[in-house]
Amino acid sequence: MKEGIRSALYDGFSEPIRDVLWGHIYLTPGLEALTRSAPFMRLTRIMQLGPTFFTYPGATHTRAAHSIGVYHLARRILAHLAGEGADDWISPSGTRSFLCAALLHDLGHFPYTHSLKELPLTTHEELTGQIILKEPMKSLVGETGADPYLTAAIVDPGLPYSGEAEISFYRRLLSGVLDPDKLDYLNRDARYCGVPYGAQDVDFIIGRLHPDIVRGVDIDSRGIPSVESILFAKYLMYRTVYWHKGVRAATAMIKKALIAGLDSGKISKEDLYNLDDQGLFYLLETRDHPLFHLARKVKEGQLYSVLMEIPFNGKKHQDFLNIDGRTGIEITLAETLSRAARVKVLPEDIVVDLPEHFSLETDLFVKDEDTTFSSSSSAFNKSTVEGLENALRIIRIFVNSGYEKQLKNDPNVKDVLQIWTN
Repeated sequence: MKEGIRSALYDGFSEPIRDVLWGHIYLTPGLEALTRSAPFMRLTRIMQLGPTFFTYPGATHTRAAHSIGVYHLARRILAHLAGEGADDWISPSGTRSFLCAALLHDLGHFPYTHSLKELPLTTHEELTGQIILKEPMKSLVGETGADPYLTAAIVDPGLPYSGEAEISFYRRLLSGVLDPDKLDYLNRDARYCGVPYGAQDVDFIIGRLHPDIVRGVDIDSRGIPSVESILFAKYLMYRTVYWHKGVRAATAMIKKALIAGLDSGKISKEDLYNLDDQGLFYLLETRDHPLFHLARKVKEGQLYSVLMEIPFNGKKHQDFLNIDGRTGIEITLAETLSRAARVKVLPEDIVVDLPEHFSLETDLFVKDEDTTFSSSSSAFNKSTVEGLENALRIIRIFVNSGYEKQLKNDPNVKDVLQIWTN
């Protein structure tokens, strides 16, 4: 490894942080100062998994803890790749910039997990880049030996950068099949939720990585089972944790309230930037709109119940793919259920939820087999991956729990729902 890169990766890392997952994590004094900044401290007030604690009470870890874990794994991965030849195209300043980007990659993240994901907002990657390029972060990043603009551009691919080969390499490392983000959140979320699915053999995985200036990282065939483990772990974590019906109910209720607030002008896009979890609830508690009571219900754990589940079919369910379409379905369904059950069901009592598009990334190259992962000796071929992806997307109709028994026990409602489902 070239001396300049070795120094950027190893010199001055004197400040330890004790992490429940990775043990001692070492930062330089400059990197530690970043974790004490106001933008980073906001991440200590955002739970990594939002409402998941309703189902898994241990899931109260923060985006700050996750971000430090991502930094730790990013440093380990880059050190391994530099020793395998990546030091031919990375620079000391770029190395420190990559470490800062890993530590700060979630600075612009929205509160309450992905409740805001489908809303017409600036992406959290772009918001992160903007925060890094403003004071105090710009100066703090510079004091670590990093280039603030390169750091921002690694996180936000919309920012142009002249050194395309180096920045492309860093972007692929930070966001790919075997990125430090995924390796941390799968392990961390599984640990705090108390489920076995996410645990990965990180030491072995890192040892099977090989640098490529265009593709970022390749693997060898001995690493195929590890990639399969990650793909299946991600599938199981989405099935049992991230998209659990209770999590989806809370997420959909918050989203319904926010859509109504934005459409009515009671809140603006700018109101939703730089909030923490409690700030989001406070915003909705102090503004006046009939649907903002949904946020109060979520805060108090009064989640809507599942009335019906439908496997998503891309051809049949085009109306569910956008927010406006689902809002119209909620109005129609409330009217239909009211007639069938002879009880007044309001559109606010119905929430239609469809998880966003999901992808099990397999964009890897297997060096010794000279082929892509999906065409390799792996059991995860293209059709298998597509089958797993499709199995996860379920349309759920949630209903105000006050109507649950009446609607579920009414034979007329059952007939209506059967017809509606078909």
